[in-house]
Amino acid sequence: MQLLHVPSSLYLSFQNVKSHEDAGLLSSYEKPLQSSTAVFCSLQQQRPERSKWVSRRDSVLSSFTTKAASLEDVVGADEILKAEAEKDVLKALSQIIDPDFGTDIVSCGFVKDLDINDASGEVSFRLELTTPACPIKDMFEQQANEVVNALPWVKSVSVTMSAQPAKPIYAGQLPAGLQTISNIIAVSSCKGGVGKSTVAVNLAYTLAGMGARVGIFDADVYGPSLPTMVSPENRILVMNPETKTIIPTEYLGVKLVSFGFAGQGRAIMRGPMVSGVINQLLTTTEWGELDYLVIDMPPGTGDIQLTLCQVVPLTAAVIVTTPQKLAFIDVAKGVRMFSKLKVPCVAVVENMSHFEADGKRYYPFGKGSGSQVVQQFGIPNLFDLPIRPTLSASGDSGTPEVVADPLGEVSKTFQDLGICVVQQCAKIRQQVSTAVMYDKSIKAIRVKVPDSDEEFLLHPATVRRNDRSAQSVDEWTGEQKLQFDDVPEDIEPEEIRPMGNYAVSITWPDGFSQIAPYDQLQTIERLVDVPRLVPSQAS
Repeated sequence: MQLLHVPSSLYLSFQNVKSHEDAGLLSSYEKPLQSSTAVFCSLQQQRPERSKWVSRRDSVLSSFTTKAASLEDVVGADEILKAEAEKDVLKALSQIIDPDFGTDIVSCGFVKDLDINDASGEVSFRLELTTPACPIKDMFEQQANEVVNALPWVKSVSVTMSAQPAKPIYAGQLPAGLQTISNIIAVSSCKGGVGKSTVAVNLAYTLAGMGARVGIFDADVYGPSLPTMVSPENRILVMNPETKTIIPTEYLGVKLVSFGFAGQGRAIMRGPMVSGVINQLLTTTEWGELDYLVIDMPPGTGDIQLTLCQVVPLTAAVIVTTPQKLAFIDVAKGVRMFSKLKVPCVAVVENMSHFEADGKRYYPFGKGSGSQVVQQFGIPNLFDLPIRPTLSASGDSGTPEVVADPLGEVSKTFQDLGICVVQQCAKIRQQVSTAVMYDKSIKAIRVKVPDSDEEFLLHPATVRRNDRSAQSVDEWTGEQKLQFDDVPEDIEPEEIRPMGNYAVSITWPDGFSQIAPYDQLQTIERLVDVPRLVPSQAS
């Protein structure tokens, strides 16, 4: 019989073990059980006692022996013991809090493949984080080892770090090339010449250096910068003859697509044609699994930019500006465009902010453009990039600055920017995934719109009756086609899935898929009198 190393919390669980009155059954099991106990006792003498629960376990097993439990009882006890051990491990791991989500790693669902060897006291598990570029993954690994090793019955701990598979938060039909991309980051300035491409390329290689799978898409067809800023061995894009898809080129592990690699140089064409080219390059490329796709947006807020924002489910945007007032005016237009399209702006980079000479700091273009963007639009993070000859030279040499000088001041700033982008994207994905959920316990839809502290409840039937699609409302006359009585009062949604950062898709029992924007949900009549407001059992 295998004797188990188990937590003390199980001591009292054996008090309910039923003793066998059948003397024949007792004699048949008595001898081997005594032998196993003797072996166990001899092993205990060979090593120091680990804690109080060990002696408790001995008494439990001794009691168990004298009661001569059946083989079925032993098997059942094994399962109980293992469940208690798993409970102890998870309780220990729940002490580790993710600072971005404000929740313990067990509740976040990070703990996977938990395996416990009762006989040897060995524990192994995997921590599956939201991104391989998590800036605190080493801290998570260290803390997990410490808290589990602190359990008295644990002898060794094996922690494996991994990341969730790449997948978008968008629930709609995406082009095949975009279906395995977790986060799409737009780097925008809405004004040319402020260093937007420099920021985009160095941000991408910073994320790659943090362990992420990264791609760069140069969306400026009129003046592509990527061919100058990087030096891939293969400088021509190739099309897969079977799938008719574009195979990106690569440099230092980062996938690259630019019109400049299409063998056409710079484009001379009208706007609608450019929008089509950008759409084709972006959506028909075999990007594969990416954690981050960085899009170097073209200057302006016109048709090309709007097309990109509407075709691609952007996770977030990084705004690049310079200290001048003129730059702020143009950047403000871009921030408003992203705001209307429900794309969060997570950081502002003020390029060419200052230089240092003779021990003093000089501001040749003045101060305040970046901080003004942060203050006026509530963007949480501001990063200053100094004027550095090496930063400009690296852009011309084909080697990004963060690769050429990974320990320099500029690289440190990009490292901070990369950490900010990783953390903000994780928060956005978490907020979007839990923004609208159905709570079966109170038969209501819980809504907490991203960037809002308010949570409210909606009646499912009310949400269904407020559908504004052509199936429910006549597009020409505005006449209501879906009548009040057409929707059962007890209707429940079958599935709720996010659609980017602005809406959810709700599937109803009749098969209808309703698109419900957050703005609309905030205007619907809310539930006030509900049975109870409890932490959701949402689905």
